[in-house]
Amino acid sequence: MSERAGARADTDLVLYDVDEDGVATLTLNRPERKNAWNPLMETRFFELLDRAAADPRVRVVIVTGAGKAFCPGMDMQRLEQNSRPGEGLHLEGRSPMYSRRLLPKPMIAAINGGCAGVGLIQALICDVRFAARGARFSTAFTRRGLAGEYNLPYVLPRLIGLENALDLLLSGRTFDADEAKALGLVSRVVEPGELMDAARAYARDIARNCSPRAMAVVRHQVYGDLDRDFPEALARSYSAMEYFAGSPDFREGVVSFTQKRPPKFAGLPPEFDPQEATRDPFLPG
Repeated sequence: MSERAGARADTDLVLYDVDEDGVATLTLNRPERKNAWNPLMETRFFELLDRAAADPRVRVVIVTGAGKAFCPGMDMQRLEQNSRPGEGLHLEGRSPMYSRRLLPKPMIAAINGGCAGVGLIQALICDVRFAARGARFSTAFTRRGLAGEYNLPYVLPRLIGLENALDLLLSGRTFDADEAKALGLVSRVVEPGELMDAARAYARDIARNCSPRAMAVVRHQVYGDLDRDFPEALARSYSAMEYFAGSPDFREGVVSFTQKRPPKFAGLPPEFDPQEATRDPFLPG
């Protein structure tokens, strides 16, 4: 089953497909501009993420780019406009970049080429990152006369450590996929011709074999606990344990394992709120 988004020209800036396993692929689609970011692409991208979140068919989301680049950052025409005296930067009405960390479904980046600036931000929104060998990365901001944008100075040290983050943010230097893996910025590096097969194989495996509710709660736990202290995170974990004990998903996970068959977990309903599992946490007496 495949679905292509929209009929208007701006809807083609991001393509949307859902396969029979429930893997949605969002493809940044301005190959003539190397998928450079602009406000229309941004609006469409987040619209489609919201669609994937609400669609019970979708269990996992892959984000990639058309052609030979992932996203090299903001379109240069837009940068030139913003750099003019008196123009300024207007963020009113724009979607907060990291808000989709609240998406209840796993996101996988398949970084097929150049990934910099706001393009790097989109990759970091994802939970797991695959990169094609030879893909080039950069924070880029200081080389454009900009400070660290979109909260990258907060996010990057938590991913790769303080000194590595400062190195990349201060220098704005370019580095390749193998260094990105060594730094912990991506988890897998594969040959370019194998990138989408590898990302889809991973996505289909978890779509077929992992509980959508459990994945939604795990994602909620990890991002929500980043800035909590240990006792509070532990309390939320106990609450989640209580929530899943005796649940249909837990039962199916156990029965399918003992019967040596693939599990048949129900899809994630649009109204599901992962906070149901971590609300009103308790500590054991």
